Amino acid sequence: MREFLEFVIGELIEFPDDVVLTEIRNGRMITFKLQVRRGDVGRVIGRSGQTIHAIRALLASSAARHGQRAVLEIVE
Repeated sequence: MREFLEFVIGELIEFPDDVVLTEIRNGRMITFKLQVRRGDVGRVIGRSGQTIHAIRALLASSAARHGQRAVLEIVE
């Protein structure tokens, strides 16, 4: 799942080398905290939140297939 997030987000933003993705595991729950440059936050969120919503839906689906739950948070 981490590799998926790194790939998708890296393709969306202008400065992929500045991505910081932290993974916190707590039992069956995985929380991903994403830090990108301030100018790239809008690219990750997308118009009306459509992009981040789609990424979160794919992440949740992938996690469910492995019997887990995953959450993606954007940290400023």
